[in-house]
Amino acid sequence: MTEESLTSRHDTATYEPTRKQSRRALISSFLGSTVEYYDFLLYGAAAGLVFPILFFPETMDPALGAALSFVILLAGYVSRPIGGILFGHFGDRVGRKSMLFITAPFTPHSPCVHLRRLS
Repeated sequence: MTEESLTSRHDTATYEPTRKQSRRALISSFLGSTVEYYDFLLYGAAAGLVFPILFFPETMDPALGAALSFVILLAGYVSRPIGGILFGHFGDRVGRKSMLFITAPFTPHSPCVHLRRLS
């Protein structure tokens, strides 16, 4: 192979997505961001109203329970971008589908920990 054919095969600057692909990417990213922010909105409301009573002992000060609930919210708020950067980097190198299969099993574990406390 010549050097010219190698560079032309891997030249991504000429790729132009179709209008349908652009619209689909825009809608998908909008819906994903909407669900993510709605999740944080609900958790933030529940952290102040419900979690101090539901998940912490009655002997604990309710203000401390609310503060701890918001610290958990903060941990999730900080860890999402870090995970996005980390898994995004490896997703670009290894493949996004493989990163999805690595991260997907972690998703249901957080709610299961809280549900086990209720029983």
